[in-house]
Amino acid sequence: MSRVSAVRFSHFLPSLLLLLAGLSAAYVKDLNVFFTSLFNVLPTLVLLLGGSYCAVYRRQRELFLMITVYIAYFLLDTQTDFYRDNGRVREDAAVVFHLCCLLLPLLFSIYALWQEKTHLFRDFVARGAVLLAVGSVALALEQSYPQAVLNWLAEIRWPALHGSWMSLIQLSYPMFLIGFLTLAVQYWYQPRPLHAAQLVGLLGLFWMLPQTFILPFTLNIMCSQVMLMIAAGVAHEAYQMAFRDELTGLPGRRALNERMQRLGRNYVLAMSDVDHFKRFNDTHGHDVGDQVLRLVASKLSKVNGGGRAYRYGGEEFAVVFAGKTVEECLPHLEEIREIIADYDIKLRNSDRPQDDHQGRQRRAGSGASSVSVTISIGVAERQAEQRTPEEVLKSADQALYAAKGAGRNCVVAAGQTRRGAVRMESAAG
Repeated sequence: MSRVSAVRFSHFLPSLLLLLAGLSAAYVKDLNVFFTSLFNVLPTLVLLLGGSYCAVYRRQRELFLMITVYIAYFLLDTQTDFYRDNGRVREDAAVVFHLCCLLLPLLFSIYALWQEKTHLFRDFVARGAVLLAVGSVALALEQSYPQAVLNWLAEIRWPALHGSWMSLIQLSYPMFLIGFLTLAVQYWYQPRPLHAAQLVGLLGLFWMLPQTFILPFTLNIMCSQVMLMIAAGVAHEAYQMAFRDELTGLPGRRALNERMQRLGRNYVLAMSDVDHFKRFNDTHGHDVGDQVLRLVASKLSKVNGGGRAYRYGGEEFAVVFAGKTVEECLPHLEEIREIIADYDIKLRNSDRPQDDHQGRQRRAGSGASSVSVTISIGVAERQAEQRTPEEVLKSADQALYAAKGAGRNCVVAAGQTRRGAVRMESAAG
C-alpha cells in the first residue's frame, strides 16, 4: 500500500472537529455560571479520564503528551488567575510565559516522536527523567537568574525575520516550525490517527499561546481540546485494530458482523476466495501471498453497485450490497473478477531498490517474472426462508464452493447450476 493511499482525511477529522469546537468556545464572550465552572475543572477532568485510559492500555507516549500539556496549563493558569483577580500580571509572568512558549513545543514534539519501547517500566522512567530534567533546569534558571533568562528569551536574534504580527518570543517560532515539520514527516511515513492528532494538537497550542491573556478561558478550553485529541487518537486506533484488517486495510470480520446486524429486508452477500492461494505461498513465499491478498482487497474495495468489501479471514473476502437484488449485483462482481484475472503481479526481488521508479525500470529492463491470480465468488440474496444474515452468508459460502467446483475463476449465485454460472471460459482449472 502506497503512502499516499494510506493518508486519510478521517485520521484528521476528530481532531479538526475538536479544534474548531475549541476555537468557537474561546470566542464566546458571555458564559453562564455552569460553563464558567466547567471550563475551570475541564483540563483536570480530561487529564484524569484520558490519562487513566492511556495508563490502563499502556500508552505511555500519549500519557506524557497529556502531562506536558497539563503542566503548561497549570503554570499559565496560575498567571492568568492572578491577572484576572488583580488587573496586573505577576512579576515572574513574562519569564514563565516565555519559558512555556519555548519548552511546550519542544517537549510536545519530543514525546510525540518518542516511540514506545519493549521495556515499559524503563520507558516510563526515561520519559519521566526527561520531563523532570527539563523542568528542573528551567525552574532553577527562572529562580536564580530571572532577568538574565528573560533577556535571553526575549532577544530578537534575527531582525530580518521578525514581523510586527509576532506575539511570541522569536525562539518559539522555529521551535514550533521544527515540530510541525517533524510531526508531518512522521505522519507521512506512518499515517496513523494518533500522528494526525499530534499534528493538529500542536497547531492548537500554537494558536492558544498568544491568546492566553487576551481571551478568557482560552487556556482551559484549548488545553482540554488538545488532550481530548490525544485520547480520541488512541480510541480511533483501538477501533481500527479491532475493526480493520491491518494487512489489507479493509474492514475486518468484527466490522462485517456489526454491518450485518444493520441490514434491512433486501440485501445481497457475496463470498470470494483466492484460487490456489496455498500454491502461491508454497511456491513464492508468504511475501507474495500477502501481495496477492492486498491486490485482491484493493480491487474488491472498488466494486461498483454500492458494495462494501470486508476481510472475512485468510484468503476469503465478503462483499455486502444493501438494498440490492442478485441480478443487480452480478455484473459488478463479474467486472471485479475480470479485473483481478487480467492483472499480472510483478514478483519483487529481495534486492529491489527502495525507490519505486528505479524498481519499475529494473523490472522493465530485466523481464521480471509475474503471476496472475483469480478469485471465485459465491453470491446469495436474502430470501423469505432466510431469516438472518448469517443464513444468507452461509448460502453465499455454499455458492462459493459451487464456484470452486465449476472450475474456479467464476461467479455463482446461490441455486445456480454450473450452466448458469458466470464464468470465464479461459480459466485455468
